[in-house]
Amino acid sequence: MKFKELIFSGVQPTGNLHLGNYLGAIKRFVELQNRFDCIYCVVDLHAITVWQEPNELPRAIREVTAAFLACGIDPKKNIVFNQSQVAEHAELAWIFNCVARLGWLNRMTQFKEKAGKDRENASVGLYAYPTLMAADILVYRATHVPVGEDQKQHLELSRDIAQKFNNDFGQSIKEKGYGDAFFPLPEPLITGEATRVMSLRDGSKKMSKSDASDFSRINLTDDADAIAQKIRRAKTDPEPLPSDEKGLATRPEADNLVGIYAALADVDRAGVLKQFGNAQFSTFKAALTDLAVSKVGPIGAEMKLLPDGALRVPQSVSAVVPPLNLRANSPLYRDSLTRITAPLRSNKARRDGGHDVHSDRSHAESSDDEIPARTCGAGKRYARSA
Repeated sequence: MKFKELIFSGVQPTGNLHLGNYLGAIKRFVELQNRFDCIYCVVDLHAITVWQEPNELPRAIREVTAAFLACGIDPKKNIVFNQSQVAEHAELAWIFNCVARLGWLNRMTQFKEKAGKDRENASVGLYAYPTLMAADILVYRATHVPVGEDQKQHLELSRDIAQKFNNDFGQSIKEKGYGDAFFPLPEPLITGEATRVMSLRDGSKKMSKSDASDFSRINLTDDADAIAQKIRRAKTDPEPLPSDEKGLATRPEADNLVGIYAALADVDRAGVLKQFGNAQFSTFKAALTDLAVSKVGPIGAEMKLLPDGALRVPQSVSAVVPPLNLRANSPLYRDSLTRITAPLRSNKARRDGGHDVHSDRSHAESSDDEIPARTCGAGKRYARSA
């Protein structure tokens, strides 16, 4: 079966979005929206695999949404929504828990890194994170996923799960008219410079909001002075920049700063070194500061905080996230969910003596411009407000 090209990706609402989130994910989302049908998700179910303050999570969800819009994602072109408002993500994740093998999950390196030595106290959700990620992607039968290097292993697991599902239920899939495969094998999109942005204080560690030092990262809400100060204090070595990429191989801090410049300027590392090769870091950092301020500054201006520390949520964000159920009545969204739920409803209809009770109720309650209440998990009131 040939699947229509469709992009899916998401960002966790864990607060303090930084340059790594922008260059590794959101900037790519903006670029892809002009070439593909795209679904972008605020993945709050993933966020709660580790402890989140209940009062902070709604604010963080809106912060990610504000970042999406400030960076240039167009909600009129794409589907943008909050993961927990669509029950099918969790439903399909459970099915995939029954398809995936323990050995597969035991090989996931990110769980080992996040759980550390205290694995016995890690949540089951953190361990099963990859099967929920697979459900996020495959519930819409997405064909491509823009991911960073740290998520590539999880995407490979999504492919394994899809393949096993297609093999295990191959006969049923054919009988229902889906051809040889119900799910596609999603491909990663890892392109461009700085797909993995490292700490400004340690080039061997990923840039992270959990780092104790705020000088390790550039936050999307930082003003020009903060950006300049952080770049000025970024760790480097005493040697000037090399004239070719081979010279960056053993210099992680230099490689990181060159990669950040390349990603912000939409050039490759070779192009940066052609311009700044053999230059002192003082010269290069000044140029990087000007570039970062020009690119990140406008984003921060759209996300600036009020004096009381509350996020200024623009009217456009409130419109896009009524109760955080973006464009849930879009045809693409409806069609994708129908593909998943139709076989399940058919099975239920057979058990009910050939009459699809659920289907009748959904059609009776919803017009052509609404999706059934069940589809949004939280009820019809969301369909009406979309």
